[in-house]
Amino acid sequence: MTPEKATSMIKGTGRFINRPTTTGGRKYDKFFIYIPTEVARDGLFPFEEGEEVVIRIEQGQLMITRSNEP
Repeated sequence: MTPEKATSMIKGTGRFINRPTTTGGRKYDKFFIYIPTEVARDGLFPFEEGEEVVIRIEQGQLMITRSNEP
């Protein structure tokens, strides 16, 4: 559950994880970015659970935006 009000926790350390899966007898990579709970539950965190996002690389940085933004 995300709090209603803004707090001061807007930084944390996460991980980039590969969880391979097997589908139809073939193995596929499935990558995740782990966001620490204290960051995701912060009132300033811009996303809700299950929200679709767009991921792109821009000037060497990973950019994550809502799917309805340009």
